[in-house]
Order: sequence, then structure tokens, then C-alpha cells
Amino acid sequence: MDPTITPQRLSACTVEDVRADQFDRVVGPLTDILMACVEQGASVGFVDTPAAEDAFSFWYGVSGSLVSGGRRLLVARFAGDVVGTVQIVLATPANGHHRAEISKLLVHPDARRKGVARLLMQQAEAIARADGRSLLILDTRTGDAAESLYSSMGFALAGVIPDYARSTAGKLTDTSFMYKQI
Repeated sequence: MDPTITPQRLSACTVEDVRADQFDRVVGPLTDILMACVEQGASVGFVDTPAAEDAFSFWYGVSGSLVSGGRRLLVARFAGDVVGTVQIVLATPANGHHRAEISKLLVHPDARRKGVARLLMQQAEAIARADGRSLLILDTRTGDAAESLYSSMGFALAGVIPDYARSTAGKLTDTSFMYKQI
């Protein structure tokens, strides 16, 4: 991966909406990103850095909902390399077809703080809007850099649940639930 994404070169970063039949060509890089992010402290459902087979299993679990259309998977590429990802969960009960959930925004540690996450979130919002959604929801560890990113993009804090998730350090942490009307 070329970590030299600069603001001038960010325009060379592209976002791809991965279809189910394209999944196999991104699962390897997504596995690497997941493992690197958890190793850096992102719990995203894990308390320890997953073994490669567990990370692959996680991603193959995601692929099933790509087939059904209940989820969209975006990947950010820079110089051909996958450097980030986000999911838009569209599968909702009948009374929730107006909303979508943003899930698992992950940017490889070598590509962070360069606008990749913002680019992914902008595209996720555009896809949700095009799908007729008017409300986005998400959750994030309270105080993480992601929380300030979401706030800067117009997400409002709905509330904080104390001790909601266990961190990779083994400690219970608060989780912020956020929303944005689009």
C-alpha cells in the first residue's frame, strides 16, 4: 500500500460500490485492513486482533447480505490498493425503510487522517439518499476520532450508553449513538 496520500492526491482516491460477484477480489485487502485496524485499537466487534481465518469469516458473513441487497459495501482505492471501507445496512423492518445504518468504517492505519473516511462517508450518504433513505444512524466509541468526523459531517448525538462494548484493551467503553437526517 502506498501511504503517501496527500490532500492534492486524494482526488486520485476512488470509491467503489462492490457487488457480490466482485467480492472475492477485495476480501484479501479487507481482511488486512480489519486486522490492522483492530491491532490499532478499533474493536469493531473484536476484542483481540482476529486471526486471518476469523477476519475472512467476518467478511464472508458480510458477503451474504450483498447478495440479498440488504447491505452495500464500499471500498476506497488509492493507486489501485484498497485503503478503506464502509458498509451501508439497508435491511430494516417494514417500519424502517426510510433509514440506513452506517457500519464498520475502517481505514488502514497507513492511510488515516487523509480524507479517506470522509470520502467513504460522503459516498455512503449519497447511496442511502439515492435508495430513498432519509435517516442515517451509526454508533462509535465515545471520544474516538471517528466521533468528531461524524459530528463534522452533520451527525448529531442521540445519546451515550456507558460500558456498552469491551475495547481491545479489555476495558468496558462508552458508545455514542448518532444520527443524520438526509
